[in-house]
Amino acid sequence: MMEMNPVLESIKFMLLGMGTVFLFLVVMIFCMNIMSAILSKYFPEARPDVNAKLNAAMNNSQKDDKKVVAAITAAIKYHREG
Repeated sequence: MMEMNPVLESIKFMLLGMGTVFLFLVVMIFCMNIMSAILSKYFPEARPDVNAKLNAAMNNSQKDDKKVVAAITAAIKYHREG
């Protein structure tokens, strides 16, 4: 009978298992990229109107700024009065 070193055998099994998992992950990522390209080609996402959202955000920001200034002014006035 041939004597086998259990440590070397376990290292071989570990490398075989890790190699199998790594290969599976590479294949899975490759397939997901292909699937993403196919879906993007046939079902493109609608692009939102960035300018409309930006204008709405600016208007909300200006309203919020006015509220902040009013709150700060009231706080300073309250602090000065005692």
